[in-house]
Amino acid sequence: QVQLVESGGGLVQPGGSLRLSCAASGIIRSINTMGWYRQAPGKQRELVATITSGRSTNYADSVKGRFTISRDNAKNTVYLQMNSLQPEDTAVYYCNLRVLMTNYWGQGTQVTVSS
Repeated sequence: QVQLVESGGGLVQPGGSLRLSCAASGIIRSINTMGWYRQAPGKQRELVATITSGRSTNYADSVKGRFTISRDNAKNTVYLQMNSLQPEDTAVYYCNLRVLMTNYWGQGTQVTVSS
């Protein structure tokens, strides 16, 4: 059974930074993609960033240049460094692990950007 545990959310002022972490446990194939998605109130869940086990990355246009995704394959952990946060970044952030055609999700962590 695969489990994803997120940490690092919270309240931050506009222009501030946060770092999210997500640790995966269980039987995990070495070739996979990990990533972050977010869902704001009244909106659909959207892609934030993904990173493959080979460390190829993909970002939503709205976060390019502000967010950086990275991973530690030995720890099955993915990170999201978020800088220059804006109120529109407020959402629940979900960790995702994709192995072949199967998706696993974390429980979500709240990020609130407000003065």
